[in-house]
Order: sequence, then C-alpha cells, then structure tokens
Amino acid sequence: MLFKALSAAVYGIDAHIIDVEVDFSGVVNEKMNFSTVGLPDAAVRESRDRVLSAIRHSGFDIPPTRITINLAPADVKKEGSGFDLPIAIALLGAYGALHIKDLSNFLLVGELGLDGNLRSVHGMLPIAVAAKARGIQNLVIPAGNAREAAVVEGVKVYPVRSLLEVRDLLNAAALGSMTQMPLTVMSMELLEELQIFAHDFKDVRGQQVAKRALEVAAAGGHNILMIGPPGSGKTMLAKRLPSILAPLRFEEALETTKIHSVAGVLNGDDGLVTHRPFRAPHHTISDAGLIGGGAVPRPGEVSLAHNGLLFLDELPEFPRNVLEVLRQPLEDGTVTIARASMSLSFPARFMLAAAMNPCPCGYFNDKSRDCHCTPPMIQRYVSKVSGPLLDRIDIHIEVPAVQYKELRGGSAAEGSAEIRTRVMAARERQHARFVEAAARNGQVRTRPSGRSASYAVYANAQMTTQQVRVFCELSSEAERILERAMQQQGLSARAHDRILKVSRTIADLEGVAEIAVKHIAEAIQYRTLDRSYWA
Repeated sequence: MLFKALSAAVYGIDAHIIDVEVDFSGVVNEKMNFSTVGLPDAAVRESRDRVLSAIRHSGFDIPPTRITINLAPADVKKEGSGFDLPIAIALLGAYGALHIKDLSNFLLVGELGLDGNLRSVHGMLPIAVAAKARGIQNLVIPAGNAREAAVVEGVKVYPVRSLLEVRDLLNAAALGSMTQMPLTVMSMELLEELQIFAHDFKDVRGQQVAKRALEVAAAGGHNILMIGPPGSGKTMLAKRLPSILAPLRFEEALETTKIHSVAGVLNGDDGLVTHRPFRAPHHTISDAGLIGGGAVPRPGEVSLAHNGLLFLDELPEFPRNVLEVLRQPLEDGTVTIARASMSLSFPARFMLAAAMNPCPCGYFNDKSRDCHCTPPMIQRYVSKVSGPLLDRIDIHIEVPAVQYKELRGGSAAEGSAEIRTRVMAARERQHARFVEAAARNGQVRTRPSGRSASYAVYANAQMTTQQVRVFCELSSEAERILERAMQQQGLSARAHDRILKVSRTIADLEGVAEIAVKHIAEAIQYRTLDRSYWA
C-alpha cells in the first residue's frame, strides 16, 4: 500500500517541500527489508533504526515486509534527522494505523528518539515560510521549535512531544474533533519588548571623538576601524556599540532569525531574534568559519552577524587569507559558497567594527610611552590589513590613551539611551526617505505578514551608487572641498561614495535635508587616518 506525507529540507536559508512516499510489498518475510531512496545522506539513512524503534515503543507492530521510502524530488540531496517523523507517520498510514488518508494539508518535521519522543531540529523558520508559500495550513513539529515557527502568520503550528501525540492529532483531524489549539506568537510584540544591554557608554570616560564616530557609524550602518595603543578603550567602546544600534525591523528580524535557525544557534524560547546580533570571533578563526562552508554549506560568522555587528579585535592578528575573504560580503552584502553539488548564497549585510594597535608594540604616536618599533616593522604590521579591505571601511579613527584627569573626572558621561535616541531618529529619517523613493518608483513590496514595507535598504551604508547620486547632492562649495580631498589624498571612487554616505548620515543626525560643508568635512576627516599609517 502507498501512503504519502509532506516534509521539508533546508538548503542555504530557504526550505523546499519534500514528498515522503512509503510503500510496502504486503508479503511477510522472515527479515524486514527497509530501503530509503531519493539521495538521502547518512543521517536520513540511519532514520530506519530510529523510526522502527520509535514505532515499536509507541505500541505499534509492523510485520517484517519489504518497505521502500522515497524522498521526492529524487535528484535533490536530503540531509538531517527531520525526516524521522514524516517517515514514521507515512509508515503508520501505509499499515492502516491512521484514520486520516490525505495529509496534503499537513507538513511534518521532527527527529524521533528510540522511545518515540520528538526532538527539535534546525531551520524550522524557513520551513514554516515554505509551508505558507506552498499553501499548507498545518505544521506539526516538535514543541522545542514551536515558538520559532509560530512567528510566521497564516500557518497553524501544532507543537507535539511524541509520535503518539501526532497520531492522536491526525486522527482527531480526520474525525473533525480536534481539541488542540495551534500556538500563536505575536512577533511584533516581541520586537517591541524592552531591550536591556549589559554595557553602557556612560561607563566610558573621555574618548569624545571616538564616541562621536561610533554614533555616526551606528546611525548609518557604516564600517569603522579604531586604531590606538593598548588600554585606550577600543574593545570597551566596541562592546557598547550594540547598545546604541537602532532596533530591528520586522523584515530584518525575520531574515536574521532564519539564518540563526539554520545554523542551530537560535534559542527555542525566543522564537524571533529581537536584538541585533553581535559576533566577535577570535583571530584564530579559519576562512570557512568566518565566511561559512562545509560539504553542505552552513552560514559563517559574517552571516550570523547579518543585520548586526561583526567585531574583529586585533585586526592584524587575523590571517591574511581570512581578512581578504571579507571583501565580497562588505561590498555586496552576500556570501556565495560553491561546491561540486550545489552553490548557495547567504545574506551577510553587517556592520564591521575593527580594532588594532598602530604597531607591534602598540605605542607608535603615543605621547606617554616610547615606541621601539622601526619603520619597516610598523609598515609590515599595518600592511597585514590590505588597501582594498581598508578602502571598504568607511570610518577610520584614532583612539588615544585616556588622560588621568578624564579618567578620574567627576562628571558623568553621556549614556547609551541618549545616544540611541539620536541614532533611532536618524534611522527613521533614512527609512522614510527610502520608503518615499520606493513608492515613487513602484518598488513597494509586502512583508510575509502582509504589512507594507520598503525595499531592502535600511541604512545609508546600504545605498547603491544610483541612490548616492540621488540622496547625496552637494553644494558647489562642498563639491570643491571633496574634490580637493580626493586629489590630495589619492582617494578611490569607492572612498568617494563612502564619504558621501557618511556625510548623509551626519546630516541625518543633525536633522537637516541638505548636506552642508561641515558634514562633508567631518566625513573626509574620517578617511585621513589610513594615509598616516598606510602611506
């Protein structure tokens, strides 16, 4: 007898619906013959033992017959343990243990234990999105994945804990007597919850120039590099940067949650990523760990930092090949990983914050300590960060050692809440500008929940070259200042666009529509430091 169930497989950050077909010969053999076809990986092939044990411990008896499991489409590789539940249910249906005969409106995913209990799996949010796109109304999944899947509106999520619960749920559906209510999660309420941060800028004494640069970077999503001696507060400042970032919008939260779900780092109790990610990998990380990789590619640190912050401390200590792979995601906002069997793209639109010493000993240009490094030593050290990578960093600032009077001063520093208010106001001005432009061009789209949203530009740093020309018009005097800076400092065309984006952000922080001379001058100032160290 043939019986069908629906499941899903995740590739990259998207899921595809998989048909699980079960057939048995009806001839009782002395030994069971169980085969799985449809390009299964080792985890799927091993499901045979888990499924048969779970069925037996749930009180069902399957006679030893020839069983064939087909996972369609057969030309797409299947991986993971999430096919355990649909295979078990299809087996029960084939042997007549279910009242329901048509499961076309149910999607089942979950890993089975030997005792028949269900364990959560990775990538449930993309699976829920795929179910909604396919028009499948009911999602039967492990209880540990329930809040994550319930974020998607338009899909009924039924959390279950065992194979018996699934059997009872499906039988009740067949008889029209379902009593279990689907789980509901209000995703917008999760985003609006009060966000509490462990670090605050009021703890940082002095460093007003660095704080201003970080505020500009946060307001526009710009990359920033801090150069200074040990103990000047570079890491301390970077750890407090998330406390002034604007909150996630729904579309950003959904994209970020999909990546964290696929990578298996999502907290099952949250359901939705509500804070901008902060990733700070150690400098011993490999290029595959940073960008992503594997036989079946998985997202790396740059993708886990999508819509958030990637902090690289002691930047020259990272291997050169690891730093160079950052070029594409910094420029395009995506990472493409090609393998012999497939090529997958992961979103990687993050804000880069990096910190480094000016020389091997760390005290070059420090007024209070002597530097013992020779010019060739300094040049070799800073040259570990290549010019093309440096050109993709919008803001370069020097973080000098804090003076004693500033360190012991009695006046309290400005806190993160005040800075964040200005950053959020600047982000709202940017969002309104992009929404208006999208409406004029007929590019307004809808969210997965049905609410309207702008196209995928949320900050000034993400503007295209065409948008820079539209939104960053300069006066004749500002044009002259920018032209002089380009000629004197030998800046590239990429640096030209990034200066305009930073100046646009500075104007947004001030709440003015036109980019003034002082705005362009401050943006140019943030590009001069690399000429001092990398000249």
